[in-house]
Amino acid sequence: MAEPPRVVVWGAGSWGTALAIHLAEHQVRVALWVYEDDQFAALAERRENRDFLPGFPLPGELALFHDPASPPFSADFWLSVVPTQHLRTLWGTIGPRCPEETLVISASKGLEEGTHLSPSAILEEHLPPRCRPVVVLSGPSFAVDLCKGDPTAVVLACPDPKRAGRAQRLVSQGHLRGYVSADRAGVELGGAVKNVIALACGIAVGLGFGPNAVAALITRGLREIGRLGRAVGAEAETFAGLSGMGDLVLTCTGGESRNRSVGVRLGRGEALGEILASMKMVAEGVPTTRSVAELARAKGVEMPITFVVERILFENLAPAAALQELLSRQLKAENL
Repeated sequence: MAEPPRVVVWGAGSWGTALAIHLAEHQVRVALWVYEDDQFAALAERRENRDFLPGFPLPGELALFHDPASPPFSADFWLSVVPTQHLRTLWGTIGPRCPEETLVISASKGLEEGTHLSPSAILEEHLPPRCRPVVVLSGPSFAVDLCKGDPTAVVLACPDPKRAGRAQRLVSQGHLRGYVSADRAGVELGGAVKNVIALACGIAVGLGFGPNAVAALITRGLREIGRLGRAVGAEAETFAGLSGMGDLVLTCTGGESRNRSVGVRLGRGEALGEILASMKMVAEGVPTTRSVAELARAKGVEMPITFVVERILFENLAPAAALQELLSRQLKAENL
């Protein structure tokens, strides 16, 4: 009988914990790395992530560890689920130690501030050559719904089809189904920019607007993602898929969306600093908005929704004024 796959999951937020639980429940040997001292002690004692994923006990076989230099076993897969803005610090430490036979999967979403690099690019700066290319896992997937047993579909993207296929076979267990893609750039871009559009949709809801406004923002937001995608060499059809339209719809409409929730509170008049200070989880869309806007300007890409969200977040533009600005733009054809 073949040995079960061995996976180290780096990051015990909601999505990292959900993936660790899912894999451990399907005959995968899993170790979950927990960054904070207090969280590690709480998880070890309670066997439940009450901060980020309450109500779902950790399987007894799921191992926990705290020292990034000492995973409990040599793994077949390393699964990175760390917030994008913290990736460089962690992977600068662990990346050079990654065993060369280990396949690395990145499930982080966003663009790094300053560099505008994707999560996979950050990881590959620190990995040995044989651990590249990194596979990206993305798509419409709330952690709670996965743990509840809801059918969930994700995409595994990598320019190396064999590596993408290995990752697909690992995660495709039970109610989680994976699809493969060669367009890693498009998959990561969709996963990053959808959080910016979710902020915009939340702001519209916070201002008191209903489905008409949200539908318009989703549709025009998808157009913005496609324009930037073409500028960075992504494939147009990717944005009609799981990491494009799928993740965009989920994040812009789902009540569990952190970025949408931040937008709702902004639309109701709360200050960004107060909102972020009240949250345990990371809203990746906030730093990603600036990175996406800067990248768009560098590429000469028009992204009006992204640009007004940037000004709301960082230049104190009033949400109502931002809406008026969008509505008063020069009229144009839909396909532009």
